[in-house]
Amino acid sequence: MRALSRVITVIPRVMDADLMREQRLPLSEYMALMWLSEAPHRRMRMSELAAACDLSLSGMTRVVTRLEAQGLVKRVKCAEDARGLNAVLTDAGLARLEQAWPTHLDSVRRHIIDHLDGLDLVRLARALERFGTAVEDPREPGTAGDASE
Repeated sequence: MRALSRVITVIPRVMDADLMREQRLPLSEYMALMWLSEAPHRRMRMSELAAACDLSLSGMTRVVTRLEAQGLVKRVKCAEDARGLNAVLTDAGLARLEQAWPTHLDSVRRHIIDHLDGLDLVRLARALERFGTAVEDPREPGTAGDASE
């Protein structure tokens, strides 16, 4: 269990350090750009983006504000709900993600994949996906294992 706790703590920190050193881009900003790049029309509601990045809405707002100041993301009102805001990846944001992607990939390989020699990576990925969906999020009432259900 200590090894798992260490991995959960260390991996994001070293990957953030790699991205900052080589790209001057924090991991939190990289992840926001990545999620937006994979979303339909490169757009997501701010609340959905926050959940995908595992940040609070206020934390995501700070990240998007920084990205917006660089011209990488813009915020637009939701067409379906005028109260909500969408974060939209700009062409410059996609280009910035493409520029940073090799650094991120190298970091993943160096800090994770290279240490999994001999393991079935497809099975490991499936197990991690199941783990991630089965874990209760204490910030979300009504998730798996919630006592109120």
